Amino acid sequence: MTAGHRPEGPSAADGISIRDASELLQIPAATIRSWERRYGVPPIGRSTGGHRRFSPADLLALRRLRDEISRGRRAADAAALVKEAAANRSPHQGLIDDFLQAAYRLDPRGADALLEHARERLGVDIAVCGVLLPAMRQIGQWWESGRCDVAHEHLATEACRAWLNRLLYTGPAPWQPETLLLTCGPRDFHTLGLESMGVLLAHRGWGCRILGARTPAGSLVTAVQGTRAAAVIMVSHLAVGRRQAVAALKAVPSSKVVLFYAGNAFISPQSRVGVPGTYLGEDLVDAAQSIADKLVAVRHA
Repeated sequence: MTAGHRPEGPSAADGISIRDASELLQIPAATIRSWERRYGVPPIGRSTGGHRRFSPADLLALRRLRDEISRGRRAADAAALVKEAAANRSPHQGLIDDFLQAAYRLDPRGADALLEHARERLGVDIAVCGVLLPAMRQIGQWWESGRCDVAHEHLATEACRAWLNRLLYTGPAPWQPETLLLTCGPRDFHTLGLESMGVLLAHRGWGCRILGARTPAGSLVTAVQGTRAAAVIMVSHLAVGRRQAVAALKAVPSSKVVLFYAGNAFISPQSRVGVPGTYLGEDLVDAAQSIADKLVAVRHA
């Protein structure tokens, strides 16, 4: 592994105009100018000709700010998060770069080997949350900005899912007495975060059943009954799918099953009003610990 190696994939361009940035990110140019002036995101700069040019790093900052605001954060709070992330380079950036390199080569075995190396060196939690998920966010940003093809994103996703499923289903046998069900909302189809949570919980001793994407409420209830699950963990990222996700949670007999939920659909306090169960936040390791603490407390109640 070449921990300090920079990815040889998409090279940084000289920058694009504010008009092109606006069209690419679907953010009005006036809004971009306002964010620059009010929050310093992205940092204001000019080309030698005096015209604003947006680098890949600028586009990444704008995208993150746009997404955080769309999830319900106040603009000032979102800007603070974006600037903090830009200032703090990950201590695992070398491993992330190696994964990106393998993805850009369309090399699933290389990507798998990198993730396994990260697990052996850093442990499961950091390999998942400090390498795999940040790398996949970077690939998503590359794809959105046109710096890689959807083939790179799809191959990287499938390599990650294969590695996570191997950890989930070939790891140590569960030693906790409860079975847990993990599911996406009825309109959600992104499962990587859900599968990552399953691995973290499995390595804490729980038997996990992952139902996956777009699970209807009736199917969730059937799975609860069939597995006698002690808990349901629901993940919903789409705001338009929040109502259906909440309805699915409410369909579960909560007097017998502990409910948890997470995802971008619930990121604002207002979006969590009236939702049954415990909100898990945005940090997967903290979420896994919260689930473990709650289940142990229920067990001994």
